[in-house]
Amino acid sequence: MTSLSRNSFPRDFVWGVATSSFQIEGAADADGKGASIWDDFCRVPGAIADASDGREACQHYQRWATDLDLIAALGVNAYRFSVSWPRVQPLGSGAFNDAGFAFYENLVDGLLARGIKPYLTLNHWDLPSALQAQGGWSERATVQRFVDYACEVARRLGDRVSSICTHNEPWVIAVLGHETGIFAPGLKSRKVAIQVAHHLFLSHGMAVTAMRQLGCSADLGIVLNLSPVEAATESPADREATRRAHDSGLRWYVEPLLQGVYPGEMLAELGEDAPTVMPGDMEKIRVPLDFLGINYYMRTVVSAAEPWDVKASGNPVTDMGWEVCPQGLTALLLRLHRDYALPPILITENGAAFKDEVSGAEVHDIQRQAYIQGHIAAVHEAMRQGVRVDGYFVWSLFDNFEWSSGYAKRFGIVRVDYDTQQRTLKDSALWYRNFLRATAAGGN
Repeated sequence: MTSLSRNSFPRDFVWGVATSSFQIEGAADADGKGASIWDDFCRVPGAIADASDGREACQHYQRWATDLDLIAALGVNAYRFSVSWPRVQPLGSGAFNDAGFAFYENLVDGLLARGIKPYLTLNHWDLPSALQAQGGWSERATVQRFVDYACEVARRLGDRVSSICTHNEPWVIAVLGHETGIFAPGLKSRKVAIQVAHHLFLSHGMAVTAMRQLGCSADLGIVLNLSPVEAATESPADREATRRAHDSGLRWYVEPLLQGVYPGEMLAELGEDAPTVMPGDMEKIRVPLDFLGINYYMRTVVSAAEPWDVKASGNPVTDMGWEVCPQGLTALLLRLHRDYALPPILITENGAAFKDEVSGAEVHDIQRQAYIQGHIAAVHEAMRQGVRVDGYFVWSLFDNFEWSSGYAKRFGIVRVDYDTQQRTLKDSALWYRNFLRATAAGGN
């Protein structure tokens, strides 16, 4: 692992850092921005662990220029960010907000001026509240609203960004937002969640087609959060539970996009909760992808009898209670490579929450550093075995608003003091910078 350097990877490999709009921008009401479902969810008593919200976050909306300088100083060649839909179209339909778009115009131009490729995400969960009031993603009408929004972003920014991702993690939006209710909009219905997933897929496919028809030059794709699924034991019950988890967590999200079908076994098991699919939907969903983004944090170990004890593996555990398992990323990529005809892969998020050790002007986070180092090695191993991976993005650039965990969990390689908004490069950021600067003999 220690022998790996940037030159161990192809010369055109993409190295980046990633964020999302709601988690860092703040400026909740600035310049005509509308409300999002996360603005609403933060006001629900008990929804956010520390009762915080995203109204200020990292104040990136005001501090974007110096933040871009910081990104450039890391030596990365790409930055993944998301557009806040209600910032550029406050009601999710109708008039667009030029002041909101000006922020992203400046951001994209600022990245290009610093030699950094912009990787844009259209939907990182902050749906306009006005659309949620009309049923949100459970309503088919939202599909067309998203297509309209995607086309406007493509018209204004598509000639300058390297990549446009339609949706970030449809599983999270569907399951955590609409089945368990622990994320916005906080609904609890499996039937609704399954229909939401279908509408996300459909809006993705239709938006990609529409953006291509506009002549958008950016690479177009989608980002999925995926994990390899392993049985806790070889018992028949654990093996069957593992199959179900693989079907619901991976196949349900991969196969419509790549094969234009839903897994038959899962459709049968869903029964009356199966989605309403209109004629032609699956053909619209299955559009060629320029890339598939994969967000990886941990493997999934399934036990039918009781939840698997994450500490049983003997591996380190993050501040989120997630097992550290770099080899799971290699296993996931190899499984996907074996089972599907894949477009080029980007690792669009990978990182970990740990408690920092702040010592004067230094921030020590050796566990995070080891996590990133181990997962870069895991990507390299998958590539060595034949998987095409074109890039890797650390999650996250900054400590930020970590959804229902509020500000208590820190994923950043840059520490943010929320009282002063001071940014401090942690040891993990310094390691990443040095890794990207280093050369090794024989690199290609």
